[in-house]
Amino acid sequence: MSPIREAQQLLRQYFPPTPLVRAPSLGGPNADVYLKLETALPTGSFKPRGALYALIKNLQRGKIDEVAASSTGNHGAATAFAARTLGVPATIFLPEDPNAVKRKKIEELGARIVCHGSIDLAAAFQKAREHSRRPGVYFLNDATDPDLPAGPGTIGVEILEQCEDLSAVFVPMGDTALIRGVGAAVKQLSPATKVIGVQAERAPSYVLSWRAGKPVPTNTCDTCADGLATRTPEAANVEAIREVVDDVVLVSEDQMIAAIHHLYLRENVLAEPAGAAATAAYLGNPVSGRAALLVSGGNITDDTRKKAGAAP
Repeated sequence: MSPIREAQQLLRQYFPPTPLVRAPSLGGPNADVYLKLETALPTGSFKPRGALYALIKNLQRGKIDEVAASSTGNHGAATAFAARTLGVPATIFLPEDPNAVKRKKIEELGARIVCHGSIDLAAAFQKAREHSRRPGVYFLNDATDPDLPAGPGTIGVEILEQCEDLSAVFVPMGDTALIRGVGAAVKQLSPATKVIGVQAERAPSYVLSWRAGKPVPTNTCDTCADGLATRTPEAANVEAIREVVDDVVLVSEDQMIAAIHHLYLRENVLAEPAGAAATAAYLGNPVSGRAALLVSGGNITDDTRKKAGAAP
């Protein structure tokens, strides 16, 4: 059994497949567009798929006294969810002044929080890695954990089970675990379906790396889409996305804000900036045929909601 199929069997014990809904406002005469609503998962993002699967696999291998993670928010909440579900203490390392909505979710899930560094995740990552050198501590690093991508890979399986003859799937790229998993599933099951990666213009490291065929770091990753805020690509991840990603698109801050507005007003879907990135890319680069856009998360701050005209 492939890891993605194994992950599908394990994860269905904890939550059902997420909805794939038609988005009439995004379609046209020669195009049908669907939204994959990962906001329906516990913690409001796709991240529990990978965190829960990876923690289950590692618990099968041996005792874990504590799980640690560094995150801008969604992976931290997912790790906290997985830890609580499986009865393991969790410590989550966040940047200073993190997304308040995501921090609150982590707190409510009972994890210990340590804030360190600026908006950049690099300092929090170093602290998490140091902490995880202690015996019995498992560092669930979503950028490099070998088990984790099979979890989000189940999204690709679900999409193809829910929608046949798919022309393209648009996938946000942060640390790339999402697109590595989705891309692997799609290319195995439907090789003709194009996998299109989306990053923020102000955090373009993996787009630059995909184009160059080697890691291209950036000095900053200052974007409203904290879920896409990566600046130091992993060489193995660059190699992996070049195998499964057909094209890449950069979107501006304004495009993501406009996409949040569109999804909220026209499709009754609330997305955070990273969660709206695939829609922003499609609005600027529509394709013919059937397309699926991942709405990867909905943990949006009040300020961003107001800016996007999506305030309740």
